[in-house]
Amino acid sequence: MPAIEVIENVFRSGYELDGLAWVPWVEPGRVGVDHYALWAPDAQEASAGLLLRFPPGAHGDFHEHLGYELMLVLQGTLNHSDGRSFEKGDLIVEAPGTRHQMSSAEGCTVLAVRTHPVSAREPHSGEINQTTAARS
Repeated sequence: MPAIEVIENVFRSGYELDGLAWVPWVEPGRVGVDHYALWAPDAQEASAGLLLRFPPGAHGDFHEHLGYELMLVLQGTLNHSDGRSFEKGDLIVEAPGTRHQMSSAEGCTVLAVRTHPVSAREPHSGEINQTTAARS
């Protein structure tokens, strides 16, 4: 029988997800982000489902999406490298080919679902809004 994972009270508990086995995401360009894999890519599956926890000042690497990514902010504020900020309850869908670096000045928890892996990139001039970079 296929496995079923249930994380109870994600919305009712005020997003208290401290009971999860968070793992530090160690990779060049990424600072302070923890993740909990709901599912991860393998030989059969290219998609991934992740819970991401950004303590204040944490940021991901700058990358390009090879497929779609859906992000739901569960708690706090998520900052996008283009200068936009997303609050608890915001749903963001990034199309293939989009490039960004996500961060959080105040801290946040995010549900992220990717249809394909991402590829680390160097940002081009103007791809990181300096106001956002100064906050994170």
